[in-house]
Order: sequence, then C-alpha cells, then structure tokens
Amino acid sequence: MSTIEIKIPAMGEGIIEATIIKWHVKPGDFIKQDDVVCDIATDKVDSEITAPADGRVDSLLFKENDIVAVGKTIAILKTMTAANETFTNVASEQQFQTVAIPAEQKVESTVSQNNDVIKKDFIFLSPLVKRMVQENNISHEELSQIHGSGIEGRITKDDILLFLSKKSKNITTSVVSPSNSISQPINISANDTLVEMDRVRKLIAEHMVRSKQTSAHVTSFVEVDVSHIVAWREANKMQFQQKHGINITYLPFFIDATIKAILDYPIMNASVVETKIIIHKAINLGIATALPNDNLIVPVIKNAEQLNMVGIVKSLNDLAQRARANQLKPDEIQGGTFSITNLGTFGTLAGTPIINQPQVAILGIGTIRKMPAVIETPQGDAIGIRHKVILSLAYDHRIIDGMLAGKFLNKLTYTLEHLTFENL
Repeated sequence: MSTIEIKIPAMGEGIIEATIIKWHVKPGDFIKQDDVVCDIATDKVDSEITAPADGRVDSLLFKENDIVAVGKTIAILKTMTAANETFTNVASEQQFQTVAIPAEQKVESTVSQNNDVIKKDFIFLSPLVKRMVQENNISHEELSQIHGSGIEGRITKDDILLFLSKKSKNITTSVVSPSNSISQPINISANDTLVEMDRVRKLIAEHMVRSKQTSAHVTSFVEVDVSHIVAWREANKMQFQQKHGINITYLPFFIDATIKAILDYPIMNASVVETKIIIHKAINLGIATALPNDNLIVPVIKNAEQLNMVGIVKSLNDLAQRARANQLKPDEIQGGTFSITNLGTFGTLAGTPIINQPQVAILGIGTIRKMPAVIETPQGDAIGIRHKVILSLAYDHRIIDGMLAGKFLNKLTYTLEHLTFENL
C-alpha cells in the first residue's frame, strides 16, 4: 500500500486556518474517492474535504473542533499500489492509536493594552485572536483565566467568543445616557430569553462592526422609474424560461446596469490599503443572499463585466441556489470588489447598507412599487401610474465624495431607464 496525506487545502485570500467541525470517517474505514472525510469551517464559509482516492483510513491527526492551519495534514489514507493487492479484514488491522503531534516551540505573545505591553508566556495567540483581545479590551488577568481548547492549549477565536459570552451574562453591557453620562446596566429578568449567537452570526457581527470602524460611511439615494423593465418581464418571462431554461427576476437588470456604471466610474470598484487606492480591473460583484436560517452570505459573480444578461441570470441563480444549500466553494465568496443587496425582497423601501470590507461601495435596491408620477408628453405634463424603486448607495467617504457618488447614481439611473432588451 502507498500512503496519501489528506491536508487542509488553500481556500482563498485571507484564510489561514480552519476548524474541523465533524469527522465522517474513523480509522479503519474503507472509503472511495470523493467520499466526504470531514466538514471544516473557516471565517468565510463551511466546506467539505473529500477523499483523493480509494483506500483505508489509517489515522486521524486531529479531533473535532481543533483549529488547523492551511496546508497541515489532518488524516492518513492507505491506498492500493498494485492490482493484485487486496485489503485485509478490518478486524485484523491494528487498532487506531493516538498520533503524537510534535509540540510546537513555545512562543511569547504580547498584547498591547492602554499603551502597556503585557507578556504572556506559553500561550499561542494567532493574529485574529490578538486583534480580538485588543478590540474587546481583555486584560492580562482575564486572558490568563481563559482555557485554550486548541492544540497545545492554544487560545482560539471560539475560546474568546465563549469568554465574552459568559462575561456578558452577568450584566456586561452598559448604556450611556446622553443626558447625564451615567452607565445604566441592562438587567435580564426571568421572562427574558437569552439566545446565543451562532458561529455565522458572530462572524457577521464582527465584520459589520469592523466595517463601520474602518470606512467613513455616507449613503445617497435616488428614485428610478423601471416601468419598462417591469412591463418587459411580465410580457416575456415565460418565453425567457422556455428559451434559456431558467427564471429571470428583476435583480439581473440592476446588476447589468451597475456593471455599466462601474465601467464609467471605476473608482467604485476599488479597495483602500492605508493611504493607497487599489482600482480593480475585474468587476467581481458580491450579491448578498439570505439563508434559510436567517443568516447572510455574499457569493461573488467573478468577472461580471464579461457576462451578457443571460450569463448574469445563470450565474446569479446558480450561486443563490447553492448558497442556500450550503454548497458554495470557499473561492466563490472571496474576492468581491463591489456588492449589491436586494432590500426590496421583503418590501423594504430603502436602507443604508454597510460596506463589505475591503470594498468601498455597496448598492441597496428597494422594493419596486406603483407610484403616481408626473409624465412628460408632447401634449404636456400628465399624471400616470409608474413602477419606481429607490436605490441607496453607501460609499466610503475617504475616497468617494458626494459629487462622484451622484454621478455614479445618475449613470445608473439613466442606464436602467433606457435599458434595451436585445439578445434576450
């Protein structure tokens, strides 16, 4: 038999480690190629690791809930090396033994707080954990009380979140009264319900707070007449489905118009790194998608500027369906350069969306509704019923001013109101 190491794969920019959520195999199991070996979770997405070949599971090197660096071997698979070899009976195989994991060299981690440097020996603190410690003002004494659940007693992100959760249950949140600046504790009564955030909701909360702390958020609004789009879709949606085998919603029209507006104003398709502006050539559109468990994920349509309307519809539907089925690949939620959120799905008129870092803008689409409007005709002005929608553009005022945002929205409005339906 030959040996194959099953490793944590590279899963996109910024992902350096993953948590083993569940093992689907045990030592001694015979598995086939592409069978699921384990489920893993990262800061971005949950995923599966599958077997690269047929074989027998020789050993598992980590336990469930262990955090493992990208590239690390997590399991050993024994495979056939010759056609005449056969696997022996499982009962005759040597039983699984605990694999000794070499201890990493102990390191000193420093946590800066209140301009003092606190040294804590023999504790592993990843960059993410260090940032969480600093952002939540966890003192040296509090840090020493946290039991690390990672390898070699390493303090993990989940350990920090658990510590903060326990801390909050004892009236940890205070509200400062604007009138007298006296801290008022929030009491939990017997009739209240205390619900712990799940892992995804904690990540969303962390990303949203960090975005507000990073970017100078400003939101501009515009009202757009989309009557002709509504009329075309009502008249042609069945024919479109028969021709292309897929349903067309209103969202692809907004995506197509957004792409055209970005091509005219590429600064909207940018990122900020310290004092440098990175203007991205590829337009990778992140589309906020609600999940059945009420959480949110943002799959990305890569190189959207290369797609026609039919391509946009197919990519959008495919990503949305697999997002709701938890079947997205890690790379499919990475690398977004501009985001769109459809606020109108549940009847919301407008909103002020939060920028998805490190992007600099996000477009919110309100609900389409019938409105009385003044219509200009050759015979003069008249009152008519039109389908209108409010668009909200949240942008990073560090690099985008109101004038530029206004021009972008004006281009977007013109494109939507003069949209043609060729090749559909």
